[in-house]
Amino acid sequence: MPDVFVDVGMSLDGFIAGRNRSPQNPMGGVAPSIHEWMIKVHAWRDRQSLEGGDRNQDNEIASETFERAGAYIMGRRMFDEGALAWPDPPPFQKPVFVLTNHPREPWERQGGTTFYFVTDGIERALKRAQEAAGARDVHISGGGHTIQQFLNAGLVDEVQIHLAPVLLGDGLRLLEKLDGMPSHWSTDRVIPSDDVTHLRYRLA
Repeated sequence: MPDVFVDVGMSLDGFIAGRNRSPQNPMGGVAPSIHEWMIKVHAWRDRQSLEGGDRNQDNEIASETFERAGAYIMGRRMFDEGALAWPDPPPFQKPVFVLTNHPREPWERQGGTTFYFVTDGIERALKRAQEAAGARDVHISGGGHTIQQFLNAGLVDEVQIHLAPVLLGDGLRLLEKLDGMPSHWSTDRVIPSDDVTHLRYRLA
């Protein structure tokens, strides 16, 4: 059965975003620090309509993550922050289900990306994403509060963390407010590189 997985960059002190986040300041300005490794690789640059990029081990992991996803789920804050920054075509190239309190018609963009706005909760969003993904996995993209909701509900099979060798000191932590999250996980993969350590955990 296809998985539901989280894939997220994180600093050594546990932050996945900074404070003062807004559409004009995505991720609170910390994206270059946390995602430096991804910005360098071909798989990411190609999906951002940019040329070049490293074709190394980090690139293989980024490419693997893109290829396995058949649909995405994100929160409204991540959508609002990204909508101004993503090129057209956006990097997803698959259906994206946005959790929101405000109904809106689907937003179709080039390259296979259509944003659907879901107003009736995470379980409904997941059901729709699974139907759209078919035999592929569903990627819970973020932001942090959306990931925490899915973890607390026990709806995540796998968590992949790209641990950047930086200290941010403040911001939004991934591993907090997790009172309902299953407590037993197994280490599935550890891959270090010069820029990042890729950690993958599966629900035990």
